[in-house]
Amino acid sequence: MKQGDLVVRNSYGGDVLFRIESFRHAAAVLKGTDYRLLADSPIDDLSIVRDPEVTNATKQVRVRVSESMQRMVQHQQRQQQAHKIELAERFNVHHNQSYFEVPGKVLHLDGDGNYMKKSMQLYAQMRVPAYGVHANEAQMPELLYRLLPQVKPDIVVITGHDGVLKNRPKEEIYNLSSYKNSQNFVNAVQVAREYEKTRDGLIIVAGACQSHFEALLHAGANFASSPGRILIHALDPVYIAIKASYTSVRETINLVEVINGTISGVDGVGGIETLGRHRIGLPRPKVQMSQPVRI
Repeated sequence: MKQGDLVVRNSYGGDVLFRIESFRHAAAVLKGTDYRLLADSPIDDLSIVRDPEVTNATKQVRVRVSESMQRMVQHQQRQQQAHKIELAERFNVHHNQSYFEVPGKVLHLDGDGNYMKKSMQLYAQMRVPAYGVHANEAQMPELLYRLLPQVKPDIVVITGHDGVLKNRPKEEIYNLSSYKNSQNFVNAVQVAREYEKTRDGLIIVAGACQSHFEALLHAGANFASSPGRILIHALDPVYIAIKASYTSVRETINLVEVINGTISGVDGVGGIETLGRHRIGLPRPKVQMSQPVRI
């Protein structure tokens, strides 16, 4: 057994697929391949997975990811059709007339380099302008302080690894000191909200697995994990950011639709009513605009 091997924990019934990050004495430090989970395990409790695609945990996750992707694509297709109809009705523009779209720009800070790469690939696939930075969770408040005025995003994603610390009594579940990184995420949210005080001016998506949902919302996040203190999928924050990027500035992001559209569901992510950050323009510009646009 070596660093980089794919493994499951026997005592947990092999419910989550991990990659071995490092070793500490007789234990292995593990990172979830699909879930934002950082864990440790005795080496003798681990089994190596040769083909991850045949495990039940991976199969189930792949199905949910595929369904989530389909919902995102369908949402964009419906929105594009609605724009054509609206332009024809409101502005007497022929439905074949080219308009252009300005999706909301995303600044994504991630405590995991692999998840950062997956997230940026998905933003590119869905044609969302995004700027990503891999950073330790403790560094995120200072990074945001510097990056927000430079990037000028419409949406900020603050995520990485988190979790409730072991052997904490139930009555300590709402204490920030009971979490690996929730305090760091709260500090980062506070910096972002100080930069832009209105929740519609800057949409903040914050948290990871089992994060302190209530503290993140109180700090100023629009969407946060995890109401049920469960594991969230690595791409759940990205899904919400894409939904915000492609929801019109004249419409409220559909809370039920966006939460049910995530892979983790209502126990994994929650939020408050928020206006989208997507704009359309007419006619199509003859020169390239400084803000990325979809034409």
